[in-house]
Amino acid sequence: MHSKELLQYSKNLTLLLVEDHDELRENTANVLQNLFKTVDTACDGQEALGLYNENEYDIILTDIRMPKIDGVKLVEAVYEKNPHQIIIVLSAHDESKYLIPLLNLGVEHYIKKPLDYQELLKVFYHVSKKISLASNRLYTNILTLDEKSHYDKEKKILSVNGEIVYLTKYEIIFLDILSQQLSKIYSNDEIVDSYQTLNENIDAQNIRKLVSKLRKKMPENTIESIYGVGYRLIPNT
Repeated sequence: MHSKELLQYSKNLTLLLVEDHDELRENTANVLQNLFKTVDTACDGQEALGLYNENEYDIILTDIRMPKIDGVKLVEAVYEKNPHQIIIVLSAHDESKYLIPLLNLGVEHYIKKPLDYQELLKVFYHVSKKISLASNRLYTNILTLDEKSHYDKEKKILSVNGEIVYLTKYEIIFLDILSQQLSKIYSNDEIVDSYQTLNENIDAQNIRKLVSKLRKKMPENTIESIYGVGYRLIPNT
């Protein structure tokens, strides 16, 4: 496992590392700080819960046997607050009795000690990819036009500077066509054909009129016309 493969999914994620062994915690944190956006550390479950109540983490990596609050109680407390939290458990060979209860609680993975960093990177790769894909599915219908403007392709809602903008049926169809593939130039013929498949009629002259009106509703320069070719959508992000 190369760190570059992991980095493409992990670079924007936050991690909480909970480990009472000082040297192991510091060495592991030093490795992971190059792979994650944020790596916070805690030496026991009590300190971890304090951090968790103040911050949001994409992933928690925790030991089991720790002073004050152990890993099992930490996991229970975290899931009580967020049942969907991704948790990876570090387990010594003599701690197997804890693993079934933890797996039943819903922990994502467990890694045996002594820690194999290649194994750790592989687990982080699969977990980070899972989080990334879930995030993409969640926002795939939201097209960002600029920092304050979005088009919801599922709900057919245009929001500009935080305010919902009224769209006609033909304007919605036009945005749906251009948003299928950003930066692709759609010819007048393609646009006309798309309307016809929806039992709607439009010609080149009316496309120009529609674009002129739609531009007044949208962020500047997001609809580009290429003379003699067609139109394309270019978000200003």
